Amino acid sequence: MKSLENKVAIITGAGAGLGKAIAILFAQAGAKVVAADINEKTLGELSTALTGQQATYITVVADMTKAGDIETMVQTAVSTYGTVDILVNNAGVMDNFDLTADVTDQVWDRVMRINLDGPFKAMRAALQIMLAKKSGVIINIASIGGLQGARAGAAYTASKHALIGLTKNTGYVYAKSGIRCNAIAPGAMNTSIGATIDMHHLSPLVTERILPGMALNPRTADPLEVARTALFLASDEASFINGAVLVADGGWTAY
Repeated sequence: MKSLENKVAIITGAGAGLGKAIAILFAQAGAKVVAADINEKTLGELSTALTGQQATYITVVADMTKAGDIETMVQTAVSTYGTVDILVNNAGVMDNFDLTADVTDQVWDRVMRINLDGPFKAMRAALQIMLAKKSGVIINIASIGGLQGARAGAAYTASKHALIGLTKNTGYVYAKSGIRCNAIAPGAMNTSIGATIDMHHLSPLVTERILPGMALNPRTADPLEVARTALFLASDEASFINGAVLVADGGWTAY
């Protein structure tokens, strides 16, 4: 039997990068995948990748800054497959390494809406279903930026620290309700999120205080390597892991 046989899994940011790798891996493990992304084109590319794999899936265009889209995403899972067993909050954005004195309200609000508010609202909606049946798994894709102070700018760092706090609180509070909530803290990955950073216009303080630590990164991960961590956490093999943060960074933060 496949490890996620007949489980219904919602994955946000599923059109590319880590989310795409998780969607494909979960489908191969027998899950019924609800793949959500703001980009309809990349969702089409995911569909192409799943063609011929005997995958059970549906795609949903969803903007994680819009509460209505999040509710529709969850209700689509229920109306299509009957329930929600697994929620993977993967959608996220970087902040161009803007430091506290330089962060605009626009950047701060956008990063928080996508990286923190979106996962929170998705969790809140999914928990109504999970609590009713006393089972469910939530996986939040955080970052080593949520554990360390100098892997990104102020907004991203704050958003990922907050997401880890939300993960721990949720995992602990609902531990006796059959629900597990964990986070993954990846290091550098070969995904498109890095393309959003303008490395040519960083402030001198970023160059002085943050970039030297980047050189300590052993290597960049293939998204599949981190996706395997998500597959483990989603499965019954991780039945006693709850409220935890699994670091998948190749040893970067071990220094």
